[in-house]
Amino acid sequence: MKSKILLIIRREYLTRVKKKSFIIMTLLAPVLFAAIVIVPIGLMNVATDSKTVAIVDESGIFQDRLENKDKLVFTRVEGIDIAKDQLKDGAYDLVLHIEKADSAEANPVALFFHRKQPGMDPINAIEKQLQDVLQNRLLMQAHQITTEDFNKIKAVRINVRAQDVRTGEESSVAIKTGIGFISGILLFMFVILFCTQVMQGVIEEKSNRIIEVIVSSVKPFQIMMGKILGIAMVGLTQFVLWIVLTFGIVTVAGIALSSTITESAAAIQNTGIQSMIDTDQLAEQMPMQMSATVDVFSKLMSGVENINFTLIIIMFLIYFICGYLLYAALFAAVGSAVDNEADTQQFMAPLMAPLMIGYMAAIMLVGNPHGSVAVWLSMIPFTSPMVMMMRVGFGVPAWELALSVGLLVAGFILTTWFAAKIYRVGILMYGKKINYKELWKWLRY
Repeated sequence: MKSKILLIIRREYLTRVKKKSFIIMTLLAPVLFAAIVIVPIGLMNVATDSKTVAIVDESGIFQDRLENKDKLVFTRVEGIDIAKDQLKDGAYDLVLHIEKADSAEANPVALFFHRKQPGMDPINAIEKQLQDVLQNRLLMQAHQITTEDFNKIKAVRINVRAQDVRTGEESSVAIKTGIGFISGILLFMFVILFCTQVMQGVIEEKSNRIIEVIVSSVKPFQIMMGKILGIAMVGLTQFVLWIVLTFGIVTVAGIALSSTITESAAAIQNTGIQSMIDTDQLAEQMPMQMSATVDVFSKLMSGVENINFTLIIIMFLIYFICGYLLYAALFAAVGSAVDNEADTQQFMAPLMAPLMIGYMAAIMLVGNPHGSVAVWLSMIPFTSPMVMMMRVGFGVPAWELALSVGLLVAGFILTTWFAAKIYRVGILMYGKKINYKELWKWLRY
C-alpha cells in the first residue's frame, strides 16, 4: 500500500513541477512579493521629488515659521510680482502668496501659483503647516505663553515601548501585527490555491476516464492520499523557493535602493536649486529627510531582532501542511462527486465558509490576539490555521499551540475518513447530478 501511494505522490509531484506554469509562477511570484515591499519604500524616498516653494508673506505671521519637511524647501521672496516672474522662469516649483488679513480677528488668505499642477501631497503638507502656525499663535496669545516655552511644549514626545515581563525583551507591536496579518492571509491564499488544484486534478482524471485505469490496480483511498500528498510537496517546494528568492531579491534591491537614495540626495545638493535658496536650508533639509528614513529603519530593525522568526516559520509550515491536508481531502471528495467544475459550485459554500471566517477573523482580531474569540477560533480545526498564525507572533502559550495542532491533526484524520467514503463511490460515478442527500447515502455505505 505504501509503495503505491509513493508512486502516485511521485507522479503528481513530477508532473506538476515540470509544468511551465509552475516554473513561471515560482520565478514571478518572488518578484511580485519583493516589489510590494520595495516599490512603496522607493517611491516614498526618492529625493528628486522635493519641491521648492517661494513664500511671499504679507501678513508677517508665517515669517520663518514654515519648516523644510515633507520634501518641501521654503525660501522667502520679497514681492509677489518678482516671485511670479521667477516661477515662470522655472526658479521655483510653487509660489505661496499669503495676503494680509482685513482685520486682526480675520485669518489671512493663502494663494498658490504654479506652472505645473501639483498633486495633493505638497498642498496638504503646506496647508497643515499654515494651520499649525495659526493655531499655535492663537494658543500663545490666549494663554500668554512665550515662544521659548511654547517650543518646549511642542518638543515634548513620549515613546511607549512594549516589554515582556517574563523575558525582559522589548517587542514591536506594530511589526508583530503586520507579521500576524500577513501570515494569516498567506496561509489562506496557499490553502485555497493548492486545494483547488487537488479538486481540479480529480475532476480532470475523472472526466478523461484515466481514473478507471488507475483504480483497477490502486485503491481509491490510495489515489486520494497520493494526490493530496503529492500536491502538498509541490506546495512546499514552491513555498521554500518563494522564501529564498524573495529574501534574495529584497536584500539586493534594498542595498541598491539605499545607495540610490544617497546618490539622489547628493545630486540635488549640486543642482541649480542651491543657488536659488539659502544653502543652509538645503543642507539641513537633506540630512533631515535621510535621518527620518534611518530612524524608521532603525526602529524596524530593533523590533525585528526580538521576534522569534524560527518559531513563526516552523508554525507556518505546520499549519500550512495540516490545514491543507484537512481541506484538500474535502476538496478531493467534492471533485470526485461531480463530472465538471461547474457542478462544484453547490458544494463550495460549506467548504469556503469556515475558510472565510478564519480569514476575516485573522484581519478583525489582530488588534486583540489574546481575546476569548481569537483563542476559541484558534482551536477549531477549520479556522485555526489562519487565526493561530495571526496570534503566534504575539506569544502564545506552548499548551495552546500543542492543543491547537493536536485538534487540527485530529480534524484532518476525521475529514479524510469522511472524504474517503465519498471519494471511493464518487470517483466512478458518471452522468448523475449529485446533491447533499446523495452524499449522505455514500457516507453510510
